[in-house]
Amino acid sequence: MSDETGSHNDVSENLPTEHGGRPGDVVKHDPFANPGLPPHEYRRQDIDEKAAKHSERVVAGLFALSMLGTIAFIASFVIFPVDKIVYIFPVGHVSALNFSLGLTLAVALLGIGVGAVHWARTLMSDEEIVDERHRADADDELRENIRQQWITGARESGLGRRKLIRTTMFGAMTLVPLAGVVLLRDLGPLPEDKLRHTLWSKGKVLINTNTNKPLRPEDVAVGSLTFAQPEGLLESDEDFQTQIAKAALMIVRLKPEDIKDKNEAAWGHQGIVAFSKICTHVGCPISLYEQQTHHVLCPCHQSTFDLSDGARVIFGPAGHPLPQLRISVNGDGNLVALGDFAVPVGPAFWER
Repeated sequence: MSDETGSHNDVSENLPTEHGGRPGDVVKHDPFANPGLPPHEYRRQDIDEKAAKHSERVVAGLFALSMLGTIAFIASFVIFPVDKIVYIFPVGHVSALNFSLGLTLAVALLGIGVGAVHWARTLMSDEEIVDERHRADADDELRENIRQQWITGARESGLGRRKLIRTTMFGAMTLVPLAGVVLLRDLGPLPEDKLRHTLWSKGKVLINTNTNKPLRPEDVAVGSLTFAQPEGLLESDEDFQTQIAKAALMIVRLKPEDIKDKNEAAWGHQGIVAFSKICTHVGCPISLYEQQTHHVLCPCHQSTFDLSDGARVIFGPAGHPLPQLRISVNGDGNLVALGDFAVPVGPAFWER
């Protein structure tokens, strides 16, 4: 294309020239040329053993700090009560236990992390290595190469030579998991022997759950099912749900000739027998009663118990009969317990 003066405009004239070339010369570039590696720069620790020893002591100190943090974590868990509140500037009022646990655990983990990073940056080999791309599958030569790289890396890490770092690192990594073990204590109070006992004791009156009145023998008709709880247990109590989950009773009255188990008859009163309402499978409350067969059915997983034969399991996944409570009548004519259950109620646990 030409302008009014007849001169020609060529865009190539505006391109910069390289390597002393003239306008119009074509310069070829390799877009995938190997840029190479810069000369390796040695660290101070590589050429000065005194500096390397200093770095070794720094790493060991960080690992030792981690161990102290773990010990402080465990000590804080023991020392500070759950309800203790302290003022810490600028955070404000915080739980002393939570703050100390967070701070000490951070020190324990940070000590290991910073120590490992400092070890890698100052003492482990940092030479650049170029490796060609390889096939996805691994042949024997590649496996051997990887093995040799592992051996070389282990040797260059100095783990075998620098015993101070090795000892403190193993100590820190051994102690840190103890912080997690200690936290298991916070899952709740130890059960001790609470699973083996309920509120029932000798002389405790059976209270009708529906009427909140003492149960009398004449209140329990043949073929009926009544629920009872211990005298003195109120729904307003803080631990009501915990206690009723172990002490809930089923009261049934059978004809004496229908009771197959002699021990069951002896533990009852005039055909009235009391069994735990808590299923021995997973602890569901039992409330389905078959009057004709004297069977009770758990609604959760269909475990079935025969109340005329010691509440033994006749169907379903439950592994134990329902515990029976020995009952009698006091001077006021009310049904009372003659003690606690002979065996733990509810599902089995590892001590049984």
